[in-house]
Amino acid sequence: MALFQLSIVSGNACISIYQGFPGAMVKLVLMHKADSIYEDEPDAVYDFPRSYLKAVEAAVGDWVIYYEPVKAGPRGYFAVAKISKVIPKPGVEGRYLALIEPGSYLPFDCDVPRLRNGRPLEAALADADGTPKKGGAIQLAVRRLPELDFARIVNIGLPENLEHIEATRYEAPHTGLSDEGIVFERPVIERLTHRPYRDVAFRRKVREAYDYRCAMSGLRLRNGGGRPEVQAAHIRPVEKQGSDSVRNGLALSGTLHWMFDRGLISVAEDLETILVSRNKVPGEVIDRLLSPDGLLHKPADPRNAPHPENLRWHRENVFGQVALNEGAMWD
Repeated sequence: MALFQLSIVSGNACISIYQGFPGAMVKLVLMHKADSIYEDEPDAVYDFPRSYLKAVEAAVGDWVIYYEPVKAGPRGYFAVAKISKVIPKPGVEGRYLALIEPGSYLPFDCDVPRLRNGRPLEAALADADGTPKKGGAIQLAVRRLPELDFARIVNIGLPENLEHIEATRYEAPHTGLSDEGIVFERPVIERLTHRPYRDVAFRRKVREAYDYRCAMSGLRLRNGGGRPEVQAAHIRPVEKQGSDSVRNGLALSGTLHWMFDRGLISVAEDLETILVSRNKVPGEVIDRLLSPDGLLHKPADPRNAPHPENLRWHRENVFGQVALNEGAMWD
């Protein structure tokens, strides 16, 4: 059996765990509430009590869908991810952590409602006549999810033709017969692991979260066809174990995106002051490109604001540390 090692740091504790690759796996629905006593970070870790341990352990190596209950908000099913490991929560008796496989988390392009045409999307939550059950399984924070239900929910939240939708989003309506190519169906799991598809999904969610406005200049620019010029930047790159969560993204203009990736600009510990590598960036460039107040423009929904840990990683690993080998665009 192949083995791998994972080190987890929590407070002052560092735990190294060896785990073999699992056999039979199951998919799950995981309930998440932003103000819960459980310390969830959906793109990194899911905190849960002992009562769900066997169910979550059975899902190691498989996919889960996150679900927001009615009392917590309107989102319903809102993201998908894969569990890589389960460990005891350091320092907390009776609690466990499901660690999310780096790079697997992906928010849905559109939140999936709990009911469709008055019927639950999870077969286990429906009575024989298709109407919703009350109490019981619907109240469970962790629920097993059949493959058919998983595919149905993902197909609604992340349409198979999302790349085509984005590519033609700002085109003028066609007149006459359509000559567009056929969009072939791609299996759900292949789609979830396909980098170009994930990039499109990430870009759509980040730009929408920032209302198509650059987080550092404050400008909302569109070209002649109405296409927004703002881009979606990963704060911590995917290849450095960054996620495709909106909280790991910033909407930036092309020039500021280039500067951010090269460590010329970042965001301070207060989560709003824009940092500039002033020995590399001329003052007149700063005056032209950044907001006059030097502060970050954040999403209206605080749940989409950049995560402090992602910004800290960028400050410590990128800001001020990348040489401009190819020269600066303002030379």
